[in-house]
Amino acid sequence: MGSKQRLAGKLALVTGGSRGLGRHIAASLAEAGASVAVNYANNAANAEETIRMITSAGGNATAFQADITREQEVSELVHRVEGHYGRSIDVLVNNATGPQPMLPLEESTWQTYLDQLEFFVKAPLLLTKEVLPGMKSNGSGSLIHIGSEVVQIGNARFSSYVTAKAAMIGMTRSWASELGPHGIRVNLIAPGWIPVERHEGADTSGYQSAVPLGRMGEPLDIANAVVFLASDESRFITGQCLSVNGGRTYGI
Repeated sequence: MGSKQRLAGKLALVTGGSRGLGRHIAASLAEAGASVAVNYANNAANAEETIRMITSAGGNATAFQADITREQEVSELVHRVEGHYGRSIDVLVNNATGPQPMLPLEESTWQTYLDQLEFFVKAPLLLTKEVLPGMKSNGSGSLIHIGSEVVQIGNARFSSYVTAKAAMIGMTRSWASELGPHGIRVNLIAPGWIPVERHEGADTSGYQSAVPLGRMGEPLDIANAVVFLASDESRFITGQCLSVNGGRTYGI
């Protein structure tokens, strides 16, 4: 089987897949042969554009709306996805995010922190609990969290986001230990700054000057890493934090 079809027969769910990194992750998983459920929160038009991009290239994808911070909606989402495709989910990519305000400590509240934990801890927990029965039954599965290099950098005025992303690393390692005996692997990808639609017009020169490889990352750089961790090529890798940022930081 060619490398482009190394995920043939697999079903992947990508949260926040309607645009940005999620769109490119979904497209690359589909190109590798997976059927892809593209989750989105609000913008159906963006989600359908992702589906058109995938299907026009010969891939298989369907859009599913759900707020992945709400337990009932997560349960219904997984039920709908698995019902639509007639099989259990093999790959879960926890990519969705919400607003990311930069605030000094004096203006931060506990709710500021909770807002970030909702997306980066609560949502992955809810989703993972829903897909686990199928993965355990199959004796295999790949859970992939999208983290961030901010954990290593410790960006100022960004403590709520940095804290929540740091929690994802601990969660990844604990889950990897617990789920390994069931053949389920859990890993985290920590991207650097990858300009997407919302960054259009941003000045990247200062950031780029600190990247050893001398260029900004592209969405495909992250998507390729996701495909690798979703595939059997990484079958002996679990509990890892993979930095994908041109050498700006190193995994922890």
